[in-house]
Amino acid sequence: MTIRAPFIAGNWKMNLTISEAGKLAAAVVRASVDLPEAAVVLAPPFTALGEVRKVVAGSPVALAGQNLFWEEKGAFTGEVSAPMLLDAGCRYVVIGHSERRQYFGETDSTVNKKLQAALKAGLLPIVCIGETLEERERNETMARISRQVEEGFLGVDAAGFGRAVVAYEPVWAIGTGRTATPAQAEEVHAAIREKLSLLYGKSAARCAIILYGGSVKPANAFSLFAEADIDGFLVGGASLEAESFIQITVEAIKAFKVKK
Repeated sequence: MTIRAPFIAGNWKMNLTISEAGKLAAAVVRASVDLPEAAVVLAPPFTALGEVRKVVAGSPVALAGQNLFWEEKGAFTGEVSAPMLLDAGCRYVVIGHSERRQYFGETDSTVNKKLQAALKAGLLPIVCIGETLEERERNETMARISRQVEEGFLGVDAAGFGRAVVAYEPVWAIGTGRTATPAQAEEVHAAIREKLSLLYGKSAARCAIILYGGSVKPANAFSLFAEADIDGFLVGGASLEAESFIQITVEAIKAFKVKK
């Protein structure tokens, strides 16, 4: 089994003004100096990218966009391209978040287009997948996850896959306070890794970073990260407070040291 150091990403969604984002980022940067074992990524709203970029400059904390469009430029009002994100200082970009799928009509096909655009531009994509409550109750979780991986990564070669991060976020656990149990999360993570093994080979699948997202809190971070195939977290609400986000990172590092 390959043990991967914690990868902790904070998705701030449509929250925080520029000044608020700067203050939160500064608190995370100060704490990250003492947490070298973890890779920390912040995804602020587009309006705050410039401010957060200034705050994280020279620190281990990386910047991410929350979304992108697949064209480089053009008459696409309200959209942001991969080159624009790079120019704003982003290293990563979140693609296919469940809220984008739920509210803005994203599909596995559009996720694939965005993934291809991100890789072409040199961005590192965090590709989100996950099932709804109805799909879980119909015992369709594994089929849904398999389809999202297969169609989302369609046409992506091994080199491109090697630059991507996968985030499993059960839709029924996002912002609801409900969390998949460690066993439930591990079952799906293991299935994702197996699917990736079929697509890209066992070695690549073992090295893949697979995050869990869905009401992650300091209280459950250790038990979740302790599972074999969980490599970190895509944190939503708990990332809006520096204390809780840092404590999640600390708990993941504790579990990482046990797993080693």
